[in-house]
Amino acid sequence: MISLQRSIYDPGYVNAMSHFYRGEMGRIMVWRQRLDITTNWAITSSTAIITIAFANREVPHIIFFFNLAIVWVMLWIEARRYRFYDAFRARIRMLEAHFLVPMVMENRDLLQGEWKKLVCEDLILPCFKISKLEAIGRRLKRNYVFIFILILVAWVTKIFLHAPMAMDSVPSFYHALRVGHIPSWLVAFIFVATFISVIGITIYVSKKSSGEISEFGTHRSLWRI
Repeated sequence: MISLQRSIYDPGYVNAMSHFYRGEMGRIMVWRQRLDITTNWAITSSTAIITIAFANREVPHIIFFFNLAIVWVMLWIEARRYRFYDAFRARIRMLEAHFLVPMVMENRDLLQGEWKKLVCEDLILPCFKISKLEAIGRRLKRNYVFIFILILVAWVTKIFLHAPMAMDSVPSFYHALRVGHIPSWLVAFIFVATFISVIGITIYVSKKSSGEISEFGTHRSLWRI
């Protein structure tokens, strides 16, 4: 047992773990960049559609329905990518907490536990660490909730600015939602369902998940250099 503990700091072992850590870090950086790509697509498409909607009075406000559809698709794709990112990030956190911290603290006792077994099992049979809903909620909380709110606000503004007649009551606004053969109730349903879904998922996941990094850590004042 003593010889096993002494081998923990063996240069060959430390070198192998260092390369493993560097490789996993490079992998999560690639997935992190892929997350930025889908977010940029969602922002770019939303900006283009909002510009077109307000630049031309003849463009119907239903164009924002397609904007919502595009952003939902981007969110779905990004949530899938985030699950891969989170799976590899979990390995990084495992190495940081159970290998780097004991090395920095020079405490062999911290190296005990089943973290090596967990890492090896994950290397043999990789698995996601969070559900699809939690991934969607995290990306909503970080970025997409603001995009959805912007679209909904732009949608309402478009209806008020380019309505065929003045709207001075709730019924008149409701009738203004109608576009061609698309009834007002369907447009209102899409609008309300999107708002409730976005806010509901964001709040639910915020309560169920702690996220990647806590807002206030231990001894946080020491980091204010």
